[in-house]
Amino acid sequence: MTRTTPKRAVDLEQLFPELVPLRRDAVRLHPRAGSPSAAESSVGGPPLWPADEPWPLCPSTSHPGEWGGPAAEGPVPLVPVVQIHRRDVPQLAFPAGTDLLQVLWCPFIIGRCPTATPLVRWRSSEEVGPALAAVPPTVGTAPKDSIPAPCVLHPEPVVDYPSWDMPEDLGPELRVRMEELRARTGLRYGYHLAEAPGIKLGGYPGWTQEPCWPDCPTCGRTMEHLLTVSSWEYDGQSYRTWLPLEDRDDETGEERRDADGGRGAHSPAGLMIGDAGGVYVFECRSCPDRPVDHHWDCS
Repeated sequence: MTRTTPKRAVDLEQLFPELVPLRRDAVRLHPRAGSPSAAESSVGGPPLWPADEPWPLCPSTSHPGEWGGPAAEGPVPLVPVVQIHRRDVPQLAFPAGTDLLQVLWCPFIIGRCPTATPLVRWRSSEEVGPALAAVPPTVGTAPKDSIPAPCVLHPEPVVDYPSWDMPEDLGPELRVRMEELRARTGLRYGYHLAEAPGIKLGGYPGWTQEPCWPDCPTCGRTMEHLLTVSSWEYDGQSYRTWLPLEDRDDETGEERRDADGGRGAHSPAGLMIGDAGGVYVFECRSCPDRPVDHHWDCS
């Protein structure tokens, strides 16, 4: 089933023409619980990994325990976060000769790993050869909140506009008109209309706090946003504008509940980044080896 973000209730570019040059293309991945195979795009699913390529380990060999608990000593296998086949997201700028994006990270990435920059691997699926049969199990003390549950994807191209990343010289100029819009419609620009929430590629990061764009350690340029991994698909009342049409109750407009009362669209991957925050992965496309970095925040 496809997933369709509702059309914005107002024409932002007509109301705020200053936003036109700031629009960015993004792809909402809309993960939903499932059993993806390595041949499919996924969140938290098994990657198409060469059997003869060693599974990556976190460079750090000691990870403090949570709330004073036991530390994890020794090698910690990385966990799969996102796999994207180009056929599913042709909008993504794949490097020449590749058609597969894989992102993995240390399960202790949230505050307890000193070298937790995610691993980003671009590869050609045709060159994988015999594939790894199973992902190595993670260490028992790893926090479950940063290990995404297997999900199938329903990619959807959308357009992002900046909220936290609004240029300083435009913010005050637009604030009065945006407050007038809120008074008329109840729609908060940064909450209901700006950048898409959830797990997505491209666009603007779904910041929970002040932006923190890393600079490339090689060339010094500001890196570009590759991936946001958020705790939730939508937050609180933002379902009004960001909950896909296919997941809505026809009467209430809120998320349709399953037989057990659960909300399969709200947090399908079972993540909790700090206090409902996110992890943001960046890359430098100016350098041939496309170095990466990340930042995480929470409310």
